[in-house]
Amino acid sequence: MRGEVEHADLNVADLDAAVAFLTTALPHFKVRHRGMTEEGVEWLHIGTDSTYLALNRLGAEDSSEFGRLNHVGFVVEDADAVKRRCLEAGYEEGFVTGPHPHRKRVYILDKEGLEWEFVEYLSGDVEKRNDYSDAYEVKS
Repeated sequence: MRGEVEHADLNVADLDAAVAFLTTALPHFKVRHRGMTEEGVEWLHIGTDSTYLALNRLGAEDSSEFGRLNHVGFVVEDADAVKRRCLEAGYEEGFVTGPHPHRKRVYILDKEGLEWEFVEYLSGDVEKRNDYSDAYEVKS
């Protein structure tokens, strides 16, 4: 059974400064993708093909949220089974994404309201697994 930590999602004040620091400390890290949410928050994923940090740039008005952990993502064998077990145990579903041909993502809120992501990859091909063509499309 899998359960490796795949990524952590953090808020930062300056994406470029964070990239400069991380690529200095970890030269093998590369920016995998950079984008913008529907709400206008700039974000990026930086790391390797198999593990990364998701960084979100927040404005000065959000300074109390800098360095805040948004969620940790785990690679699992069966995202639907994780969702079913958690919902049956009384936990709530968090962020909901649209379908992707190469992965399933499930977000669950724990009793304290912390969000946890569980991703099941449907392809062993790194390019397909790390495809961002659906970035932040939200299922209605």
